[in-house]
Amino acid sequence: MTTMTQTSARFREFKMPDVGEGLTEAEILKWFVQPGDTVTDGQVVCEVETAKAAVELPIPFDGVVHELRFPEGTTVDVGQVIISVDVAPGSDEEAPVPAPAQEPVEAPVSDEPKGRTPVLVGYGVAESSTKRRPRKGAAAPEAAAVAAAVQAELNGHAAPAAPAAPEAPVGRPLAKPPVRKLAKDLGIDLATVVPTGKDGIITREDVHAAAAPAAVAVAVAPEAVEPVAAAAEVVDSTASARETRIPVKGVRKAIAQAMVGSAFTAPHVTEFVTVDVTRTMKLVAELKEDKEMAGVRVNPLLIIAKALLVAIKRNPEVNAAWDEANQEIVQKHYVNLGIAAATPRGLIVPNIKDAHDKTLPQLAAALGELVTTARDGRTSPAAMAGGTVTITNVGVFGVDTGTPILNPGESAILAVGAIKLQPWVHKGKVKPRQVTTLALSFDHRLVDGELGSKVLADVAAILEQPKRLITWA
Repeated sequence: MTTMTQTSARFREFKMPDVGEGLTEAEILKWFVQPGDTVTDGQVVCEVETAKAAVELPIPFDGVVHELRFPEGTTVDVGQVIISVDVAPGSDEEAPVPAPAQEPVEAPVSDEPKGRTPVLVGYGVAESSTKRRPRKGAAAPEAAAVAAAVQAELNGHAAPAAPAAPEAPVGRPLAKPPVRKLAKDLGIDLATVVPTGKDGIITREDVHAAAAPAAVAVAVAPEAVEPVAAAAEVVDSTASARETRIPVKGVRKAIAQAMVGSAFTAPHVTEFVTVDVTRTMKLVAELKEDKEMAGVRVNPLLIIAKALLVAIKRNPEVNAAWDEANQEIVQKHYVNLGIAAATPRGLIVPNIKDAHDKTLPQLAAALGELVTTARDGRTSPAAMAGGTVTITNVGVFGVDTGTPILNPGESAILAVGAIKLQPWVHKGKVKPRQVTTLALSFDHRLVDGELGSKVLADVAAILEQPKRLITWA
């Protein structure tokens, strides 16, 4: 369900929807329309990136674009108006003046119960019943002045002269959300900033002034201090030229949270095995010529995926999840096989639903579609949900092996190293053979060493003798 408002009979507004079941914000990556463009119901008007994926947003009505409320690169909260459309161009009705919804000073407090906000996926997220504790009062003017002076000393500057400041308001310092974000990015405590805006509101200029005490110090300090201040500016300029700071958001933020959560929640164990895959490579070559496999991509990953599915069928206990809330182990009787994919926006892990039920041609087709969609940046949040086990192919980068971190909520992940021609003892003689190293990480709460070893050994045995795909299936 899309999110829209109707401000008049002529102008309609489209709000940022929840595109991923509970997400609170999204970044506008690209606008496909501009003011004055004609749009039709269902036409994609922009692409946004959430913590899960990049998603294209269609407009739910016809008309002419009147206004784009946010530029590209802006992170917008769910529920904020992002575009307004003139649905009756040519009429005499005046355009409504847009309310500054994107920069409220403070959210209003209401005692009335709130319902759900319509969203793109599902019907929305219920309002939280959690009540926040009252905020502590803002620091007194004297405390703010002391804090500013101490910070100036720590920065190596003389303390700036204290300007005559208006009486500090009681409670949280007044500032619009973009100003609060700017202060957070610059490491500035708003309680120490002297407001110059109307009604005591802190402006961007106030934050920038607080972040650059060196400039103030030069203006009020003796001439002997000027070389020190100038040297400090040179150091800052040099440091900024040697470093680049990239905001952590979108997919990268989600990856970081997921990996930290997994690494410090599930006790990881990783086992390794090196295996001769010469016969598997011969099978791949033969399948490429098979008419039944025409039109699909055949590669070693396909056989490895099938080998893992057979190994799970032989050891079904490995396909499980840990339910911390209910203190239960959830056995999965299906396999949603995740494939780690490197994309320009970062690592994502879409999965093939019910991979255990697919034939080899079907599995090949699903793998090809999954990889193509991921590289094009069109993977949907639903495609990345519900995985049970994952394969990560680090071999494509020439890496021999690794110790992969579990995808949150899954029990195991198989890393596949590069396949290389190496000397190998085969039938009592040293011969050049195609060899790779496999690494299986698993959640030790769910999977004991014996079970993990059996799964890894079965995968290796199949890759060494691919005929086991038939005898063990």
